[in-house]
Amino acid sequence: MPLILILAGFSAAAMFVPALHALLREDHTVSRAFAYSGVLGLLLIGAIAVAISNQEQRKNSDLSNLLSLFLAFAVLPIFLAIPFYEGLRTTSFLNAYFEMVSSFTTTGATIFDTPRRLPDSLHLWRGMVGWAGGLLIWVAALAVLAPLNLGGFEVTASAEPGQGEGRLDRFERAHTARRMASAARTLAPIYIGLTGLLWLMLTVGGDRPLVALIHAMSTLSTSGISAVGGVQNAGSGVGGEIVIFFFMFFALSRLTFSTDTITTARPGVWHDPEFRLGVGLVIGVPLLLFSRHWIGAWDDTLTEDLPAALKALWGGMFSVMSFLSTTGFESAYWPDAQAWSGLGTPGLILLGLALVGGGVATTAGGVKLLRVYALYLNGQREMERLVHPSSVARKGARSRRIRRQGAFVAWVFFMLFALTLAGLTVILAAFGVGFEEAIILSVAALSTTGPLTQVAGDAPIVLALLAPGAKLVLCAGMVLGRLELLAIIALLNPGLWRD
Repeated sequence: MPLILILAGFSAAAMFVPALHALLREDHTVSRAFAYSGVLGLLLIGAIAVAISNQEQRKNSDLSNLLSLFLAFAVLPIFLAIPFYEGLRTTSFLNAYFEMVSSFTTTGATIFDTPRRLPDSLHLWRGMVGWAGGLLIWVAALAVLAPLNLGGFEVTASAEPGQGEGRLDRFERAHTARRMASAARTLAPIYIGLTGLLWLMLTVGGDRPLVALIHAMSTLSTSGISAVGGVQNAGSGVGGEIVIFFFMFFALSRLTFSTDTITTARPGVWHDPEFRLGVGLVIGVPLLLFSRHWIGAWDDTLTEDLPAALKALWGGMFSVMSFLSTTGFESAYWPDAQAWSGLGTPGLILLGLALVGGGVATTAGGVKLLRVYALYLNGQREMERLVHPSSVARKGARSRRIRRQGAFVAWVFFMLFALTLAGLTVILAAFGVGFEEAIILSVAALSTTGPLTQVAGDAPIVLALLAPGAKLVLCAGMVLGRLELLAIIALLNPGLWRD
């Protein structure tokens, strides 16, 4: 069966979970909306599966698999939005579609700024959709993007972007369904187990079970979805933030949960350049904000208060880790960190961290740490050549590959990312969005960090007031940010459409 049909079937089956939850809460309108959508969806998908079951199977194509993945993020949210729209009944279908695209791409931008406007069952559905989108990225990175050398795999691959290595082209790859099933069998238990463990720890810490579940799913998927407006409003307090902080490390490097993207000859996650660069940013940026209290704001009247200093330091560390992993949770002590540093526009720091992003083939978005590391190696090499024109590069085929082809492709991707950011900003401005708001919205969409719309500017951006065209543009930007522009360009291959 096509990948999009399999995903639609899982989506229809998942609708019975919020249906049962709403039934137990005696919210029969929401329960009927999900139950009817799930039943009708399974019947329609089953009919389509029977209709195409006797067709001759086409030759397996990696680009067709990529097309199915693109359709999953762009078209499947239409189906996901039906029960949301029917259950809420006080919003337009476009808003429901925007909400589902934002959740499924793990962006987490929401039109409903007041959490109490949505019933708990709809919050649960948003969290489940975001969680499923994160699992899909985990699995598809290995089964779909890796064979095409896309999604960050091109940085360490010796071939050109979108082309397989010669020695691997001698063999016929397994069918997509088999690769997806194999990757799911390996990664799904880890993903589910980590989510369950975090859910249990947050519940013990004082959160309501539903709030703890949504925050656990949002942390692992880096969607930043919350039923109470963020972890700063949760009952677990600082203890919950500490637990979530350590689970965010899984978004810094795929080597924290899998060994299919080894980027260094020495094993171990600490030798992974992505993980080390991410840890350096998580430690270095908060320390700079913390030290600015004495460097740039020495005339402040605040006394030397150790508890206030620790609160400011923790607020900076948690928020930096959250936005670097493109989760977007804000610490309860982030205002203390802002006041301590004395910065007038700390949102620019969060914008920059979200643009850098997390690890390759994780649920995090952004440019990705491995590409930043490849550009750093290339810059270091160019500086060595300036000082020593006859310098010899370090040995090791893997190191040379990252420095040459990897740096070149990383620079190409960075330029495409910048051009896409500029184009998206111009299009949003054409729909009447202010310049500053357009930049924040563009960065939030392309880096899949929706909470930036609430914390990056001087005032929160009310997404419900945007024009319908601007909402559709943001939906396209979120899909681009999730799949990355190199993958979209690969879909323009004439051979895919000639088939």
